[in-house]
Amino acid sequence: MSEDPLVVAAMIAVSAVLLHLWWGDLRAHRAGAPHSRAFPGAVPCSRQAVLLAVAGALFLLALETGGEAVLGLAEQQKTVTVLWSAYTLLAAFVEELTFRGYLVVAGRGRAWLWASIGLFSLLFALCHPFLWSWTDGHLLLQFTAKGWFSTATVFACSLWFYTVRFFPLNPDRSLLPCIAAHLTKNLGVFALKGAFGF
Repeated sequence: MSEDPLVVAAMIAVSAVLLHLWWGDLRAHRAGAPHSRAFPGAVPCSRQAVLLAVAGALFLLALETGGEAVLGLAEQQKTVTVLWSAYTLLAAFVEELTFRGYLVVAGRGRAWLWASIGLFSLLFALCHPFLWSWTDGHLLLQFTAKGWFSTATVFACSLWFYTVRFFPLNPDRSLLPCIAAHLTKNLGVFALKGAFGF
């Protein structure tokens, strides 16, 4: 991803517009007048679904943090800018809309649903630049222990985010639990990075 402040600011602006539009669809649904072409998952859900989603995200964050400490990977963190951090918080929404909203095969049975969840979770994990980087116009592969571990944790998080969209506590398939869990995970990562000086 680009670290050019103008590019990051543009990504923040686009993400904020998408969030505003999606939130408008959610509000219309809550008011009893849902839009016929609403964004996926722009429906309310129970507080219990959101709380369980957040609890699962915190559990995964604890496993990731503990795993990095046990494997001696904690010092291999990357520093991030405040602007990039702001984008990453909005990315919690954009990634949920893209992956958990659009990239899933629903309505064709459980086998198709879970196969698509596995496939798109793998794609989601590989989209995060832990095993690769784009440097000076070249793709560089970096198969390090940190890269594999971080990719595995993103894969596990993706499976959880899909689970909370399709589990029984979320019968209307709202994206709110997914967004809350993803946002919690990202905020937790930033809190830990800040605490350890990254």
